[in-house]
Amino acid sequence: MKLPLLLVFLWTLTTFSLQTDSPGQCVCEFRNSEQMFPHDKLRTAENEASDCNSRVSPWKTTELQGLMLGLDRRLVQLQEDVSVLEKEDDGDLYGVLSLNVIHNEMTEIRLLLDKLNTTTEEQHKQTAATTHRMEQVRAEMEQLETFDTQQVVKRQEANQRLRRDLDKCRNGLHAGPPPTEPPNGSCPYGEFLNISEPRVYTAGEYPGSYKYGAWGRDPKPEPGKESWHWLVLMTSSNRYSNYVRQYHSLSSLIVGQSVPGNVLISSSNPTTNTIQGPNVVLYGGSLYYNCYNQHAVCRFNLTSKTVTNVDLPQGTRYNSKGNFCHLDECYPYTDLDLAHEVGRLGGLHHHPGLW
Repeated sequence: MKLPLLLVFLWTLTTFSLQTDSPGQCVCEFRNSEQMFPHDKLRTAENEASDCNSRVSPWKTTELQGLMLGLDRRLVQLQEDVSVLEKEDDGDLYGVLSLNVIHNEMTEIRLLLDKLNTTTEEQHKQTAATTHRMEQVRAEMEQLETFDTQQVVKRQEANQRLRRDLDKCRNGLHAGPPPTEPPNGSCPYGEFLNISEPRVYTAGEYPGSYKYGAWGRDPKPEPGKESWHWLVLMTSSNRYSNYVRQYHSLSSLIVGQSVPGNVLISSSNPTTNTIQGPNVVLYGGSLYYNCYNQHAVCRFNLTSKTVTNVDLPQGTRYNSKGNFCHLDECYPYTDLDLAHEVGRLGGLHHHPGLW
């Protein structure tokens, strides 16, 4: 019984033709009735799937969310600027400055809208194209499954499902506490998602003239100076300065209209008790900075025009011997860093004995 069945089985799969080319020789030709597996189609489907994965990434969604958050913040800022203009417009210089700031805000909003529209349109096109390509890949894979006469792929898929179910069961039995996450803080717009290049550039008062300096607003201002801003530029050798420049509003600082103007520490630059290095901060009506050629902190009172100083511990590095650096560059004369936070003033300096 076994031999006839074997012969019938072989006959359904193959066909043999015998012919004699020459006396004493026999040639056997094998014809396979099964279709050859299309390896080229499989490689094409793999390439298509890989290309779709590279085109669809979480960064695309993050970029769109970042644009939406930026637009929302700019609209709020524009509303605040318009309210300030309506309340404090004097019909003269202040109104012109405020209108200039509002014009910059509207320019940035238009740029954000253009970028948002372009990004949304590109993502819609990409989604449609990716969906169409994945449907084609799915159809090709379904055709390739017909070559799996032994149903190997189906068995592998069933095994994968069983493994996933088993992992879920094990994790459910030995579930640990969820990982702790750092608090998000109090920012109503959430965490930073993306940092890009500046979208709107204002030349300011000294475009391209000074590479280093500092600016800001006094967190503990004198009465009547709540909106005042200040600017310190390293006007000598990119490392020294002898005055602080004041502006009665952020708008004035942006467009470069200094009122009431400069407050001189000394007529010479540099000299004793003038500014050395860009790490400068204004706090409580006084400017704090690294004194020229000293391991000391100077305090310049803008009202009385007097300077007092406090020596740092002996051995503290100064004169650009303990700078802030990264892999590509060091920032000169940044040995001492001053900053204020939550109503307090602090300093950071480099001392060899405090590693």
